[in-house]
Formats: sequence, structure tokens, C-alpha cells
Amino acid sequence: MRGKLVLGNWKMNGGLASNAALLTGLAGGWKGGAGRGVAVCVPYPYLSQARDVLDGTAVRWGAQDLSPHASGAFTGDVAGGMIAEFGGSLVLVGHSERRQGHGEADATVAAKAVAALAAGLLPVVCVGETLAEHDAGATQAVVARQFDAVAAVLGSKLALVVVAYEPVWAIGTGRTATPEQAQAVHAFLRARLEAGGAPDVSLLYGGSVKANNAAALFGMPDIDGGLVGGASLDPIEFLAIAGA
Repeated sequence: MRGKLVLGNWKMNGGLASNAALLTGLAGGWKGGAGRGVAVCVPYPYLSQARDVLDGTAVRWGAQDLSPHASGAFTGDVAGGMIAEFGGSLVLVGHSERRQGHGEADATVAAKAVAALAAGLLPVVCVGETLAEHDAGATQAVVARQFDAVAAVLGSKLALVVVAYEPVWAIGTGRTATPEQAQAVHAFLRARLEAGGAPDVSLLYGGSVKANNAAALFGMPDIDGGLVGGASLDPIEFLAIAGA
């Protein structure tokens, strides 16, 4: 069911003391509401800390990646079942930093989405174009290719995911797509979801979302929330974004 969601991605940041303050601030400051959710995706070592602080609160937690395999001789990988065992309920799949820095292909991203669902996790499937692709006018072609690879593998289970559009050129750069630019891509994705029989999938925008631009972005008809990076490390800023 389509709903509002603001999801924090800590990336490779955190420490036990700073996490405790951040998580406690979120747990105490977010009360939730019908169709409105907040969650954080934390580094693997902090899954248990997230569980200990957030269990029983309105804030969900999960991981930033998972293995496409359920178990086996895959040194360094973490299976979806392991994340779920720690109480995680969602996981990022195909974040641009995984695609670029780790060479993840569309087929790998699709396999990870399948693995997440098999483990009972909500996959947040990330799609988006680089600056070069954006400037070349290839946004729709790139986003369609990335999205279609996942949709083709999931079939009717496409309705069980969340999709996040993250223009790579607007991540950590201070450059943000205008609400109208973001809406245009979200409308394109919404049409693809409808064609795939999944019209009620939530669509998130991820690209330098801040408290001062969240309301304008979230006010667009096809933007259901945000995938928030650096701003999710500040509980006051993050709660202000969620409040929008």
C-alpha cells in the first residue's frame, strides 16, 4: 500500500556513542501516524544497537546492502536472513554508491531484490543517473533500464518493493533537482509501475534532501518521501524532514 516514508541512510558513518544519541533522539521525537513512516539504514555492526534502542518505537531499521545469496562460501557478504534475525525490516538495494564503487550490475541489483523479499525484508530499490547521463538527456533511458531489470525478475512481486530515485549528480554535492525535475522522473516511474501492475508502490526522492526543501519536494504528487543521506545523521534535521 502506498504510504509516506522518510528513510535515513547513514552510509559508512557512526559510532556507539553518537549512534546512541541519534537513535534515542529519533525514538523520542517521532511518533508516527497513519500512512507515515520513518526508518534508518545503518552499517551492519550497528544493527543490534538499532534494535536495542528502536524496538517497540515507531522508527524502523534496516541495512544498506545484502548478499544475493542466502548462505554459503561468500566471505564478507551478509545474507538477508541475518539482517532479519537482528530485527531489521528493510534494506537498500542498488544504491548508486554500490553501483559505481562496487560495480554492481542491473542483474545483481535485481537478484538482491529477490533475496531481500525471500528473507522477509522490504527492498528499497534505488535508480538514478550520473551527471554525464543527466547532461546528455539520458535520464529516462537510464532509469528505465535500471527499473526494468528489477521489474522483469520480480513480476507480480514488484508491488512489494519501494523505489527510490536518486539523481547521482545531486548526492552530496549540494545540488538538488528542483521539485518539478524530481516530479517529472517520479511521474515517469509511476507510469512504469502502473504498467507493471504495481501502482501503489511508494516512490522516494534521494538527492540532498534537507529540512528547507523537503516540504516542496514531498508536495509533488508522485513523491512519497525521501531517501536522506547526510542529513539523517542529525536527529533535529532528520525529524524536521520527516515532519514535512
